[in-house]
Amino acid sequence: MWNWQRKQWPNFIYDSNLLMAQEAAFMKNAGVIVGSYQHVSDDQKRQLMVSVLLDEALKTSEIEGELLDRDSVQSSLQKQLGLKPLPSRPRVSGPEAGVAEVMVDLFRNFSAPLSKDMLCNWHIALMANQWGIDTIGDYRKSLEPIQVVSGAYGRYKVHFEGPPSERVPTEMAAFIGWFNKTAPQGTSPMPALTRAALAHLYFVAIHPFEDGNGRIARALAEKALAQAIGAPSLTSLSMAIQNKRTDYYSALAANNRELTVQTWLEYFAQVAQEGQQLTLALVSFHLAKAKFYQHYQGRLNTRQEKVVGRIFAQGLKGFEGGLSTKNYIAITQAARATATRDLNDLVAQGVLLKEGELKGTRYHLNLSVFGFSYP
Repeated sequence: MWNWQRKQWPNFIYDSNLLMAQEAAFMKNAGVIVGSYQHVSDDQKRQLMVSVLLDEALKTSEIEGELLDRDSVQSSLQKQLGLKPLPSRPRVSGPEAGVAEVMVDLFRNFSAPLSKDMLCNWHIALMANQWGIDTIGDYRKSLEPIQVVSGAYGRYKVHFEGPPSERVPTEMAAFIGWFNKTAPQGTSPMPALTRAALAHLYFVAIHPFEDGNGRIARALAEKALAQAIGAPSLTSLSMAIQNKRTDYYSALAANNRELTVQTWLEYFAQVAQEGQQLTLALVSFHLAKAKFYQHYQGRLNTRQEKVVGRIFAQGLKGFEGGLSTKNYIAITQAARATATRDLNDLVAQGVLLKEGELKGTRYHLNLSVFGFSYP
């Protein structure tokens, strides 16, 4: 039996007392994140906002195996937020624009009550230009059961099966009522992590749409966290999940047959706090970036500035595998001798740290002097 087939569905069973410490830690860290924003300029706040939304947009799609163009998503985010889009960016459409639209709506309208229209609009945005989906912008209607499967045809494994389509409207009306009732201003408010975790699990158990249920479930969890904080949570939830994606799917699979969901709540509490630590690291990263440019203003040539900018654009993890001379040449179109001279100068100035020898030589930004170290 699946959890939605149980007689007591959707009355999940858990001990909220076991999460008290995690709930308190989450709210405390939320205050730290909000407080951190008081120490950055308005321009840095905008950069931080875009960075968190960008990473969340990319990672929530990556969890589902969809790899999006980073620059396209960033340009779409900046445009929708009323900021200047990236230069020389063509008009962005399709999945990049769709996921950006959902992220911006979450950021701006986190406090709004949940409704079917809101969910359906998210679905329309996420499914833009998707092929093979019969119903977009409404609950599924197929008579065939909706299943989460893996494996080759004829030998696939069913990880989950949702309720019949005919039950979905009733189930979703109950879910939306529950979500709004358990909000901080609702008639039965719940703690932040507990509510967000249950919202995610409850929603994916219903699986109301033909596709996109995982992305919308994570968006609902983010909405629940933001409502608890009273501000956009900017919790790097999807990034934390993607870092250990196997654990995420294992936790879901372990809690989709029974109504006792303590292990799911404990997993979610841990990953949400990891997301907060990633956000705090991002704040530290942008503070270090501002100090870096202030310190090295006027000391780098055009080629060096372009490469440094490219490394910063990669975010918390820096240039994957480290910067090589070949990378430098590809970015700047400089001659090898010029690239070598530029790189040696950057090392001498303390901009880059050098590791390895010969063809194995790699370079990394030296931000430790400005209070940040790449994870």
